[in-house]
Amino acid sequence: MPEPERVTRSMFFDLHPISVPRTLPRVPERLWSEDDWERIRLGYRSANMDERWNVFTEKETVFLHRSWTGIGVFAATFAPVKGGGHRIVHAVAERDPERYKGTDDDHDSLMIETVLRFVVLGEPVDDIRSRLVESPHRRSVSGDIPAGLLPHGTPGLRSDAGRGGSAEAAG
Repeated sequence: MPEPERVTRSMFFDLHPISVPRTLPRVPERLWSEDDWERIRLGYRSANMDERWNVFTEKETVFLHRSWTGIGVFAATFAPVKGGGHRIVHAVAERDPERYKGTDDDHDSLMIETVLRFVVLGEPVDDIRSRLVESPHRRSVSGDIPAGLLPHGTPGLRSDAGRGGSAEAAG
């Protein structure tokens, strides 16, 4: 089986960096294994119009862009942890209301973890889903959580073709 192709910025013709970055005061606490980090570094390229995210990494920073518009919504910087694994040590979210209507830092931290876990790694996110649906942000901004992530009780759409050549099924 050939090595998976790494998703890079140069694969996209119309990316827009975060224009009004807001540093998130809290980041996901998960310890990402070395295998997780290697898979995250491969990135994820949406394969069809139903998928909402493109993800790529430069050095230690992971960029999460909306697939349809190319708008950068989140960036998360990882650092190795003594004893193994990686943690997110810094994250920013877009705060230009013309580009992203999100204003809730906790919701955005959960969204970063959701996209990385479900879209990139193909893991189930039922434990996060309930917190996203109940967040003040979700209640105040109708439809801001991409429909592809949380429709009818499932964590959304993810095609096997979009992830760095891997053929693992979403959980």
